[in-house]
Amino acid sequence: QVQLVESGGGLVQAGGSLRLSCAASERTLRAYAGAWFRQAPGKEREFVAAINWSGSNTYYADSVKGRFTISRENAKNTVYLQMNSLKPEDTAVYYCAVARTAGLPTNVDGFDYWGQGTQVTVSS
Repeated sequence: QVQLVESGGGLVQAGGSLRLSCAASERTLRAYAGAWFRQAPGKEREFVAAINWSGSNTYYADSVKGRFTISRENAKNTVYLQMNSLKPEDTAVYYCAVARTAGLPTNVDGFDYWGQGTQVTVSS
């Protein structure tokens, strides 16, 4: 069982930045792909960004491409999401997820373990 703990959420003005972190309890995340999803009130959980086990391959939702960057430090068992040029429509609970795969899943069903979520609120 892998436990994931997100941190770094908060309230920021439009145009600002935040960096989310996802720390894993597993001794190593080296075998896991990582991703971030988000869920706004009344909406389904949606894919934001994913990164493969080595960090050599990433994929982004069109809505965040060019503004968000996903990265990882396997030595620290941590996946990050750097969010720049934030918009009010980015407001949501952000969840990290990992999957024990060499691939790069991008759908909810492709992930085995989830964090509890961290709130990001962007004011206009």
